[in-house]
Amino acid sequence: MFGQIVIGPPGSGKSTYCYGMYQFMSAIGRKSCIVNLDPANDRLPYPDCALDIRDFITLEDIMEELNLGPNGGLMYALESLDHEGIDMFLSKIDQLIQDKNYILFDCPGQVELFTHHNSLFKIFKRLTQTKRMRLCVVSLVDSIYLTSPSQYISILLLSLRSMLQLDLPHVNVISKIDMLRNYGELPFRLDYYTEAQDLGYLTPHLEQESNTVLGKNYVRLTELIAELVEEFHLVSFEVLSVENKKSMINLLSVIDKANGYSFGSEIGGDSVWSEATRQGGSGVYQDVDIHERWIEYKDEYDKEEHKQEEELRKQHQENDVEMTEEDEWEAALQDWESKRGGQGALSR
Repeated sequence: MFGQIVIGPPGSGKSTYCYGMYQFMSAIGRKSCIVNLDPANDRLPYPDCALDIRDFITLEDIMEELNLGPNGGLMYALESLDHEGIDMFLSKIDQLIQDKNYILFDCPGQVELFTHHNSLFKIFKRLTQTKRMRLCVVSLVDSIYLTSPSQYISILLLSLRSMLQLDLPHVNVISKIDMLRNYGELPFRLDYYTEAQDLGYLTPHLEQESNTVLGKNYVRLTELIAELVEEFHLVSFEVLSVENKKSMINLLSVIDKANGYSFGSEIGGDSVWSEATRQGGSGVYQDVDIHERWIEYKDEYDKEEHKQEEELRKQHQENDVEMTEEDEWEAALQDWESKRGGQGALSR
């Protein structure tokens, strides 16, 4: 079976993403469930959590019993799961696999857990080895980090380190991309930041950001980190707005190719989606320019998409049929597929 490991710093939108992806998969007929691995997350945005680590251990109890802070408590919780509760955890996961669920793992936001601490790595390695799960890491970072050259370099290093640490197929995602335009003007086009190449062009902006004597040494350190990231040539980003259906569709198509779902025979009730992505993957198409979509002409694109949704609702009203969330997703999928696989690929 297949699944996603959703990681990222605090506030990057992991739980919101899991719920949005769960709703999307439900709409296209793919049976899925969410597993919460964050013992500090006591306010889950999703109503149905198939497996919650807080049923076994909570951060509050650990902090009180062992006199640990939040960071130490989180690390202890994952270590406890790895050393003491792994068999019970695997048995619970096995039940979800037997029910043919596509599993979304909502992970803690403490970056040490996916950059150099081994507990998460060991847990997911056991899943891939003993349960033969095909997992893809979805690493989310907030789009606000693009507004600072030094912070952008830091998330590149964070993304690279997590890729090397977890040793699984990896999709890096800039989340909340619909908010980026509100943060101020970027010195480069958006695709410069998603491709993460030619990072030397950031040097003048780094110098402007850190113009003190101490800041000059800081600039040199940041340059060296950028050179290191560029030498590996592994990091690139997709962009995501969870509220935008076409954005979610595009991201899932990338993830399905990364973990092999698009090429496998295990179809979880979403054969139309699988056929569309297979047809679209081999078609000739032109993607929407992400800089135009989310920065230059964002308002125009939003109005056009809103107009299409209103026309669809009007059609349903004329036919005296109530429009459902599934209908909206189906319409968005058809539009996405027509731009990639050509007209009629869904029915082929």
